[in-house]
Amino acid sequence: MSTITIKDLEKSVEFGPKDTFQKLLDLFSGKKAKKIIAFKTGTAVFDLQRVIPPDCQTVEAVFIDSPLGLEILRHSAAHVMADAVKKLFPSAKVTIGPAIENGFYYDFDYERAFTPEDLEKIEQEMAKTISADLPFVREEVSAEEAKKLFLKLNETYKLELIDDIGEPVVSLYRHGEFVDLCRGPHLPSTGYIKAFKLTSVAGAYWRGDETKPMLQRIYGTAFASPKDLKKYLFQLEEAKKRDHRKLGVQLDLFSFSDEAGPGMPIFHPKGALIRAILEDFEIKEHLRRGYEIVRGPRLLRQELWKRSGHYDNYRENMYFTEIDGQVYGLKPMNCLSHMLIYKSKLRSYRDLPIRYFELGTVNRHEKSGVLHGLLRVRQFTQDDAHILCRPDQLQEEIIGVLKFVQDVMGIFGFEYELEISTRPEKSIGSDEDWERATLALTNALESLNLNYDICPGEGAFYGPKIDIKLKDALGRKWQCSTIQCDFTLPERFDLFYIGEDGEKHRPVMLHRVILGAIERFMGVLIEHYAGAFPVWLAPVQAKILAITDDQAEYASKVYNHLRQAGLRVEVDLRREKLGYKVREAQLEKIPYILVVGEKEVQDQGVNVRLRGGKNIGFKTLKEVVDLIYNDMDEPFKQGGISYRYLY
Repeated sequence: MSTITIKDLEKSVEFGPKDTFQKLLDLFSGKKAKKIIAFKTGTAVFDLQRVIPPDCQTVEAVFIDSPLGLEILRHSAAHVMADAVKKLFPSAKVTIGPAIENGFYYDFDYERAFTPEDLEKIEQEMAKTISADLPFVREEVSAEEAKKLFLKLNETYKLELIDDIGEPVVSLYRHGEFVDLCRGPHLPSTGYIKAFKLTSVAGAYWRGDETKPMLQRIYGTAFASPKDLKKYLFQLEEAKKRDHRKLGVQLDLFSFSDEAGPGMPIFHPKGALIRAILEDFEIKEHLRRGYEIVRGPRLLRQELWKRSGHYDNYRENMYFTEIDGQVYGLKPMNCLSHMLIYKSKLRSYRDLPIRYFELGTVNRHEKSGVLHGLLRVRQFTQDDAHILCRPDQLQEEIIGVLKFVQDVMGIFGFEYELEISTRPEKSIGSDEDWERATLALTNALESLNLNYDICPGEGAFYGPKIDIKLKDALGRKWQCSTIQCDFTLPERFDLFYIGEDGEKHRPVMLHRVILGAIERFMGVLIEHYAGAFPVWLAPVQAKILAITDDQAEYASKVYNHLRQAGLRVEVDLRREKLGYKVREAQLEKIPYILVVGEKEVQDQGVNVRLRGGKNIGFKTLKEVVDLIYNDMDEPFKQGGISYRYLY
């Protein structure tokens, strides 16, 4: 017999060599017991049917409504969905079906695309399997035995997966007549799936390789309770309303053209104006913090990209061209030019830190399948900066960037989470430098008492990084800001400064963005605000509506007055009903709607309505200007500055 400690019960029990984790579940009672679907020891997770490993010393329960429990639930739901597809469409071949954030998917090889009507039938078939409450049963068989089984079932994709696993023994999971290659863990039975929904169908290449077959990917989601599912589906509907691609057309901000090419956004006047406001804001904020503005070329010789390591580690994401018999790379990032600026003259320890900032346009070869509106494009502009500093200045500079992020995200109303991404398999530089860089990032976060998660192997190829995940109005997470710590490229480009001792010393380089790609950040903002931009960022801050032709002259006078005051305004003199014009301005999400009728002309003012429908009544032109400027200043007040500093 061996002894195991159950954290949740704060007690130890004995178990024998054939005891399963079900024995531990039997020690729990009531509602708590009904929610336990697995047990975790260290990083390993076991479903209830598994035999307790003899070296297992401490375990904790996995509840179905916990993040790990939801992952198991969704993986099990993917199996139930694959079973339903095979019953309804026997010739479909199953491939892989993992749990993903907020849901699951399964890829199928089938002769035609699945339709919404197909999804309804699949859901109905899934409901039958769930009602049957079939147990998930794990089997361990030899790889050869598994191959024979899947060959007999004509599931040829599973043969490739077994070869990739490369183990003599593999695990299978069955429920009813359905069997799948799977590591697990799974729910005790199909009846634990209480709330699920299939959400969409998309195409996906096998193993993400464009040279391999196109598959049909069915997406779905599952939650521990119908209430949680209902809340999530409401958020999905709200997200559809906020889709920046839809709002981009509705608000006339940007477009894409097949003639121009995929992944190349074209900004219309209002969208370009929002960009200009963001970029102007960025320039002022960087100058306030001691950055110097620089600009590098879009094309650089291939030799430079080889020296930096981009050619060996990143060239599949780059574009190359030949000029005068020499190969050039279109830059995917701005760091090389900034290092060349640093090298252009001798630097002293007194000169550091040096902070170079560039709104640099870059190009990256993204696969067509991942392009997504403004969120994933092939050409974009980054608010890119590189800080070159002495090692003793490193932590202070990282803290400065973190505070910069904090200030800026506060203006936009974003909460965020932090992650440290460590060394990936494909990387350059010594272990010592990676450890120093990771420690510097960790110390900076801890000095500010900031919580963070670790993402193993997700760093850049030249150094670890802090990723800042923004949380929007719907609670969705977006990757925008990042801080990367790099000891390696200064070494490769032989960057140095003369120290106090008169000797050469190597600087450290921080790569960082605050908003990230301007295009992507705009897409996030559109969805965050549902197109109703804050007044300081709105391309049109006020629209003047004349009720009849008799007020046209005065409406034009109001327009010119507000323009002279520095506000962004439009005037509508069309012979349309007032209600129609007001509704149209609200759909355009214009913050202030200024109505001009006979009384407003007589009293020399306007009637002010807000885009949400509230009517705040008559205001003089001076009161309107003050009202709008106070509204523009509101997001900046916490930082002790005014929006007007942008001008």
